[in-house]
Amino acid sequence: MEPALQINFLAILVCIVSNFAIGFISYGPLFGRPWMAEVGLDPDTPPSGAHMAKAMALMGIGAFLTAYVLNYNTEVWRPSVRGHDVTEIPDYMYGFYATLFTWPGFYLPQHFSIVAWE
Repeated sequence: MEPALQINFLAILVCIVSNFAIGFISYGPLFGRPWMAEVGLDPDTPPSGAHMAKAMALMGIGAFLTAYVLNYNTEVWRPSVRGHDVTEIPDYMYGFYATLFTWPGFYLPQHFSIVAWE
């Protein structure tokens, strides 16, 4: 029996938009100049359009992966989604599966962020 997952794409879209808004505020007017000085960027030289497009695309993919996987994890690892009794599979197996699946959603986007702004 396939699990009856309910992925909330509206919530995922809100997370992506929030990620961009918080990033704009944090790396713009709030901490933009100190951040640029710390990473060795010239604040008076804007990046090229191609570089910005690549960085924004990678950040969007990373935000989508993070939000989707978080939503998926909270839904899929509940035993009741599959109609199982909680005692059928040991508890540590649910933790193992959730950890294994969480890696691409929460670890890879961190690396996308590093690559996007180099």
